[in-house]
Amino acid sequence: MDDATIRVALLGYDDVQTLDLCGPLDAFGSANGIRRGGYVTRVVSLDGAPFVSETGLRITPDCALADAGPLDTLILPGGAGLRRDGVAGGIAEALKGRAPALRRLVSICTGIYGLAPSGLADGCRVTTHWKFAADVAARFPALKVTPDAIFIKEGWIYSSAGITAAIDVTLALIEEDYGPKLALAVARDLVVYVKRSGGQRQYSEPLRFQAQAQDRFAELAAWMISNLGQDLTVEALAARTALSPRQFNRRFKEVFGIAPARQVEMLRLEAACVHLTGSGAGMDRIADIVGFKSGDAFRRAFNRRYGVPPSIYRERFSPLRDITQGNGHAQI
Repeated sequence: MDDATIRVALLGYDDVQTLDLCGPLDAFGSANGIRRGGYVTRVVSLDGAPFVSETGLRITPDCALADAGPLDTLILPGGAGLRRDGVAGGIAEALKGRAPALRRLVSICTGIYGLAPSGLADGCRVTTHWKFAADVAARFPALKVTPDAIFIKEGWIYSSAGITAAIDVTLALIEEDYGPKLALAVARDLVVYVKRSGGQRQYSEPLRFQAQAQDRFAELAAWMISNLGQDLTVEALAARTALSPRQFNRRFKEVFGIAPARQVEMLRLEAACVHLTGSGAGMDRIADIVGFKSGDAFRRAFNRRYGVPPSIYRERFSPLRDITQGNGHAQI
């Protein structure tokens, strides 16, 4: 990308999801704090009137969308208001009017309910919040809904999962415009745990594990996730729950539907995926961090679960991958 300032508008409406709107604004603001003059952002509404978010935050936009001037990128946040009859149609028409002059059109979370009726994403792979994926697929069969992605870039169309994924896709836009160093600096500034690639899943294994945990296993689940490099054998885990290894093994299977050793391996492998896509650490170092006895044991387990070696996974899901493909609208 050249040094020209990039003009971005976020389109609001009554009952917009607050973080879908404010998350990208904060990310672009952070980018401007690190690299001055990179972005000019505007919050707009269809008519220029104030609107109120789902949580009651009253927002006065900069102007109406029609008065926003030339735009590089238009972002449509999700929200309950967009899922009500009569709202999406007007927004869809506004998107169609703006589309020919845009480099990027971005749907955040359930913003897809406004993008889909426009027809601009017909035939494209898209994603949305996992709770609404089935409904979107049923209502808009022209879309190729991928229910378990953080975000997807399909040519000039971007779509993202729910809530915090708004920051993930915004980091991808920043990386596309000004490179990975700025995107990672923004991620650090926002105290984002890791800059996730678009190929990663919305609902992580640690989250599923903690959601299933009950009683004495609730504390154990949190401890395991934070201590993957420790001794996580049945004997060690049983001692932490004051059960015999036999009792622990049986109870664990009843609660989680999986053997303890298998659960530990799954947690370690998902943690390894985070390191593979979010750091430059070598394979043996990653294996050690997440608790495998050796690099070879890590590679075998990874290949068995994901069907590819960890090195290929890193190449396929690195943050740079999504910005080197597409139809020419947004390549660098």
